[in-house]
Amino acid sequence: MDKHLFYYYLGCIVLSIAANTAHPVTPTLFTHFGLGSYMFGVAMAAQMLTNFLFSPFWGWLSAYLSSRKILLVTCIGYAFGQALFGLSSTEMGFTLARAIAGIGCGGCFVCILTYIVNTAPDPVTRGKQLAVNATIQSVFGAFGYFVGGLLGEVFTYLAIIVQVILLVISGFIFYFGCKDDSIFPLHELKKTKGFAEINPFHSFLLARNFLTPMFLILFIVASLQELGYNCFDQTFNYYIRDQFQFSSGYNGILKGVMGLITLVANSTICIWLLKKTDNRNSVIGVLAICSAAMFGVVWFEDIIPFIIVFVIFYAFNSISVPLIHNLVASGGPEEQNSLIMGFCNSIKSLGGIIGALFAGLLYTANPKLPFMFGFASFVTAAMLAVIYKKAEKRY
Repeated sequence: MDKHLFYYYLGCIVLSIAANTAHPVTPTLFTHFGLGSYMFGVAMAAQMLTNFLFSPFWGWLSAYLSSRKILLVTCIGYAFGQALFGLSSTEMGFTLARAIAGIGCGGCFVCILTYIVNTAPDPVTRGKQLAVNATIQSVFGAFGYFVGGLLGEVFTYLAIIVQVILLVISGFIFYFGCKDDSIFPLHELKKTKGFAEINPFHSFLLARNFLTPMFLILFIVASLQELGYNCFDQTFNYYIRDQFQFSSGYNGILKGVMGLITLVANSTICIWLLKKTDNRNSVIGVLAICSAAMFGVVWFEDIIPFIIVFVIFYAFNSISVPLIHNLVASGGPEEQNSLIMGFCNSIKSLGGIIGALFAGLLYTANPKLPFMFGFASFVTAAMLAVIYKKAEKRY
């Protein structure tokens, strides 16, 4: 393995662990300060909102400065936001801290994609690396839950302290270990004139260069997948604590076990689908399985069948991510790849905003409603994936 790719994967591992370390203790913090159950959705929605607004900007900027430099800046920014989160005690404080973290978080997860898209030598290698990246995020993200849950059993704020440290470390790993992947020379960036060209919203206007009706359908599929996943994931953390009285430690253990199952699924089923099948067909089947598993989450009341369908959903949802990313990366001009992946992350964040916000609000009305909403999202995504496949065949 190329040494730059090794350090890239190492940085992704540390980042994935760090990004999930605080999640198991978040319900504990909100409960401790007497905040409403809706807060877990509102806080995440705030992070997703700034993620949505800034993702195209980071993708656009990385084309000039390189992904590794943006990763250093955004990992540190993400750490700063989470440090503020740990210092907060009010609804406004938690929400603003998450919004600040979202600015950096968006850049992190955009640029780990742009680095692959810009440096992979061919489409087959790119597909494999996207699958590895998605596996790392799922497996070590679950491990981050596990670590955070155990740290939370020792001391609630220890999970956040470790998270901040790991985020900073990951930024330096990316910066010193990865190679430059800039597409355009830096002097062209210096030609930008004023705020009109460098503000984050300008990056959305640039999307008109590649946003065909077919591409729009694919982006909506990506957004709905993220909506359904966030609705499920945000609710799950609170649900098993509220309904089954699981501690943060058990929450972490569940996600840790899930990480191992995801590793098996992504290293076998996902790689086979990427190499041996038409991804347009595969993504339809995978989204359909996610829909069925989400329906099971709604239907079952007992803990054992609930956990079984949770495992199925989590495994196949993780498979859907590289399939969708590979379709997106294959659909536009190469010189626009950084912006395209930034725009994709932004659209996914838009789905995440809706999913996280509705998860909190719907849970207050009925603990099962967020899962029903997520089920409807995945069904719609699967139907649109069918439309995308038929539409692309006509071109």
